[in-house]
Amino acid sequence: MENVNQDRVRLTVSEAQTLAEEVLRKAGYDAEEAHIIANHVMDAALCGYEYSGLPKILNVIEHRQLREPRRAMRAIRETPNSALFDGGNNNGMVTMYRATQVAIAKAREQGMAVVGVNNSWVSGRSAHYVELVARAGMVGIHSVASRAHVAAPGSKGPATGTNPVAFGFPTMNEPFLIDMGSSAFMGTDLIFQERRGAVLPEGVAMDADGKLTRVPSEVATILPFGGYKGFALALAMQALGVLAGSGLGDDKTYGYLIMAINPERMLSGDDFRRHMSDMLAKVKAAPRQPGVDEIRLPGERALRERARLAREGLEIDRKIYEALLAVPKGSLPDLA
Repeated sequence: MENVNQDRVRLTVSEAQTLAEEVLRKAGYDAEEAHIIANHVMDAALCGYEYSGLPKILNVIEHRQLREPRRAMRAIRETPNSALFDGGNNNGMVTMYRATQVAIAKAREQGMAVVGVNNSWVSGRSAHYVELVARAGMVGIHSVASRAHVAAPGSKGPATGTNPVAFGFPTMNEPFLIDMGSSAFMGTDLIFQERRGAVLPEGVAMDADGKLTRVPSEVATILPFGGYKGFALALAMQALGVLAGSGLGDDKTYGYLIMAINPERMLSGDDFRRHMSDMLAKVKAAPRQPGVDEIRLPGERALRERARLAREGLEIDRKIYEALLAVPKGSLPDLA
């Protein structure tokens, strides 16, 4: 660990990974679960999403569901190209990782697969799962229906979740990834800014009276991005959550869907990868406005950050670092 200044510390990748796994083990996760969650938050951190990196471990440890009874993830229904899982009140980064592996295996055999997970919580960064699918040579689509945080246009209380959607496509080079929430500000970032004592951007959240606020502790509702368009997208993700069995879980809200499509069922050999790479190259070659150096694709910045930070290490907020070190030994319920 290196002191950058009074507010920031720097960790090597190895130090950060070790810290993440040690804190999760202290909270009661077994070695495999701790490794899966740590890998997920480390990947988010390396991609430049600090709020979804190591601070996410604190969100997991403080989550109300962590103290509730849990049981092994189990299939409710399953066919050769689909599965619906009860997540057993386990963390979503664990259940969705396992569901993604099932989707990849089924799509290899059947050409495409859809897998749903309910009764699970805090699934993390959606791009993580579609990248796993894309690196397996397939198209990945992931949708999330989460606890209501976001207002509908005209409401002053929450109506939908932040409900992200993500896509992953294999190319001849790095996967092409799209990951976007349907809210003007993400819930994980809201918690991060509150921990830091920071203020929010203008126009992204309301207090309990329906008035705009920039103070994280005052936020009762986040606004959708793009008005009705963001709200409509959130409702689509909420509906896919119902398909994933959100109504079967105790919370009646969380529903995760992962889809994998084998492009070789549509195009032969490497045709899809090649055509994808050609299409993206044409987009990047579009005429630029004065002063614009590059047309940047979704996901490009994250991939570049990952390569850089893997070499240089991670900077994190000192308050987050100290909070992680101070996590007490927990009592995560054993699997029933």
